[in-house]
Amino acid sequence: MTAILAWSDWSIWAIVALVMAGVVLRPFFWPEFIWAVAGAVLLVLLGLLSWPEALAGVAKGTDVYLFLAGMMLLAELARQEGLFDWLAAYAARHANGSATRLFTLVFAIGTVVTIFLSNDATAVVLTPAVAAVVKAARVERPLPYLFICAFIANAASFVLPISNPANLVIYGSHMPPLLHWLPRYALPSLVAVLATYFMLWLTQRRELRQAVSSDIAVPALSGNGRLAALGIAATACALLVCSAFGLQLGLPTFLAGVVTAVLVLARSKHGPFAVARHLSWGILPLVAGLFVVVEALEKAGVTSELAALLGAVVQRSGTLAAWASGLVLAVGCNLVNNLPAALVAGRVVEMAKVSEHIRAAVLIGVDLGPNLSVTGSLATILWLTALRREGHRVGAWTFLRLGAIVMPPALLLAIGSAVVSSQGP
Repeated sequence: MTAILAWSDWSIWAIVALVMAGVVLRPFFWPEFIWAVAGAVLLVLLGLLSWPEALAGVAKGTDVYLFLAGMMLLAELARQEGLFDWLAAYAARHANGSATRLFTLVFAIGTVVTIFLSNDATAVVLTPAVAAVVKAARVERPLPYLFICAFIANAASFVLPISNPANLVIYGSHMPPLLHWLPRYALPSLVAVLATYFMLWLTQRRELRQAVSSDIAVPALSGNGRLAALGIAATACALLVCSAFGLQLGLPTFLAGVVTAVLVLARSKHGPFAVARHLSWGILPLVAGLFVVVEALEKAGVTSELAALLGAVVQRSGTLAAWASGLVLAVGCNLVNNLPAALVAGRVVEMAKVSEHIRAAVLIGVDLGPNLSVTGSLATILWLTALRREGHRVGAWTFLRLGAIVMPPALLLAIGSAVVSSQGP
């Protein structure tokens, strides 16, 4: 039996490694979800997981699927009706020819979009809008503005529970009410956003000495565009209310997206198939496959061993445990992507029953750590894809060199402020 168990554990580790390599490296240019789903199916076919266990793993992600579907629908409606193009053009027009002012305005818009529509929406939808505007503004070196879409997507992703799907994964069904979330993450979020802005500006300041054109026609925002904006605002309010009462966010987000879509499409020249065709449907099977992979890791005892290790560190020092967890996860996310890292981390902190400041450090590491490399988060991978569609190229080494400067100060300040604020007066 011991040999069988050892073979099973080794096989699970091998399949998980292949899945993570496939998701991060995308061999043959196959989409990420193919590798995650293939790994999940292989686990079942080899008898390492039973079908009921695999389906139970898939079911644990229901709230995340609903949240992602609703957010993707809202973001696509806003893109289709020109809301993001209008926002980006408005920012360029009000920059008054100043590259630094344009940089700041784009950063502010990216922050707002991330907070209320999630980091994936910033990467997928805002990136093409910013690319179009810097082209219209005749910006010779557009990368400083495009980098914003990648870095702020992660830096502002823990302002609210809805700002990053990883937040839902880490807390699961134990999402704290909004009035508990805000005091816990307000200061870490603020310092993370400000530090990211300062370090980005510092590294790009030479590129920002160029002049930019302010003679940009701001497209008229149609009635449907305003309706989409109203739907987004109403959704944000509804989710804030749900957060305040500690309710799960998936179903309200999905319903809000459907209602907004019905209202917008009833007046739009675009049909529902035009919207559905542009949604990133592959995200849903990707997440489902990763949930199954984490279920296998839990069966192999990985999460219980990590929980025991974390508990031992907590016994020595809660502060040390917070720093170690946040820093290790921040680096680890860039090796395996932050979504599977969040799935494992969520189970570990739940099993270890750690204090809230340790869980906060874990969440900060998962959300902010991916600003180190292009493989760190799904949002950054989506940003890279959107960038290539616009004819821009950013190499992994170029991003890593920039991320190594921009990410660490924000991470250290955010974890430090979370630890200090948890200690109270």
